[in-house]
Amino acid sequence: MLRLTWVQPEDLLGHELRQAAQDGRDASAVAARWRAAGGHDAPARAGASPGPAPRSLRRLAEDLLDELAGLPCPSADAEPTDLGRIKELCPYWPSPAGRLAPDPARLEAAWLGRAAGCLLGKPVEKLPLDGIRRLARATGNWPLTTYFTARGVPGELAAAYPWNRRSAATSLAENIDGMPEDDDLDYPLLNLLLLQRHGRAFTTADVARLWLDELPAGRAFTAERVAYRNLLAGLEPPDTARHRNPFREWIGALIRADLHGWTHPGDPAAAAEQAHRDAVLTHTANGVYAAMFAAAVIATAASGRYDVHACLAAGLTVVPPDSRLATAVEEAVALAASHDDFDTVVDALHARYDRTHHWVHAVPNTALIAAALTHADGDFAGSVCRAVSGGWDTDSNGATAGGVAALLTGDPAALPPRFTAPLKNRLATSVAGFDGAGFDTLAHLTHREATRP
Repeated sequence: MLRLTWVQPEDLLGHELRQAAQDGRDASAVAARWRAAGGHDAPARAGASPGPAPRSLRRLAEDLLDELAGLPCPSADAEPTDLGRIKELCPYWPSPAGRLAPDPARLEAAWLGRAAGCLLGKPVEKLPLDGIRRLARATGNWPLTTYFTARGVPGELAAAYPWNRRSAATSLAENIDGMPEDDDLDYPLLNLLLLQRHGRAFTTADVARLWLDELPAGRAFTAERVAYRNLLAGLEPPDTARHRNPFREWIGALIRADLHGWTHPGDPAAAAEQAHRDAVLTHTANGVYAAMFAAAVIATAASGRYDVHACLAAGLTVVPPDSRLATAVEEAVALAASHDDFDTVVDALHARYDRTHHWVHAVPNTALIAAALTHADGDFAGSVCRAVSGGWDTDSNGATAGGVAALLTGDPAALPPRFTAPLKNRLATSVAGFDGAGFDTLAHLTHREATRP
């Protein structure tokens, strides 16, 4: 039986109930009706429950999803999605900056750093924090310093915490042979195509058309998969982000942000605005802010003028200060700055978010990225290892932290060879025209778009 993940109504309902609790909607009556009818909670880690619901329960889930969408949302005023309203709420929104030409070497470092950080996190994606720690300790790789390996892991431990099934064959140290395909690299490639075709004035509709042309539906997940489905059903942006999409504040828009920062070095405002046009296809509120935050951080780092702490501060200037994302990032940065032991930081973040947020939600993951970069003082190895060792969406967090920290080095030669040599300057992807591309080539193409009139 085919159980397509992230789209089954009976599973979406549980996620939407959790989202309602986070943004302050009173969903108690809906939740009671759902449970009285035999409805279940959302799957804890997977994208679909094991078996389909009865037709009557599925229909009820669809009706309740629509009912939840109509509930008053107390957080709406403090957490708008409209760009104009976001700017009104940001008292320190950055002034427009003149265009800088990015350094091609810095861009190559960024591509490499994003890939290496992603690859570090791939085999332990979806694993609980305890499993990540135990697997690394079993091989003498804790605190984490390099890629995971299965060599030396006791059989009972490997059975208790199995590696990510899709990734282990290509992302454990003994198996790495170039950079395998991952959506954390596919989306920067798609955004490179987007700029090649439409330039920096692209619209959200341009993003949608590009996806329909170039993104296989099976390569889209969570909010992106729901938005893709909504496009095929005839909805248009921004309704694609809202209709029966309980993942609209998850991490998907953040992982698409790098190109927007790379092509606007020194101009965090322009990078954030570009990320916003991309993000609203699939996300709202904090999901959009995560992308804007990342784009602004990356744009600031791409200038080569600031340290990681100034970059993170620049990211917060484009996020509404009373939003859940801004609060989470500020708290995480303060936590990281006040503890020498990063495990203590991670434990505090998990205590704060594990019971209320899915492991792919943008709020805790963005907080963890900021904490890792802060605690490592922007050092590349320290940043990616901390981001991945903190759990949750390990490959995405490693990718974003790696991209930022690599930008700060300014040179691919400054990245540790233990991370870059196994990549063999080769990227696998299903995005047309890029399979097998080298990171030096991708840097050249990115530089071309950044400097195009």
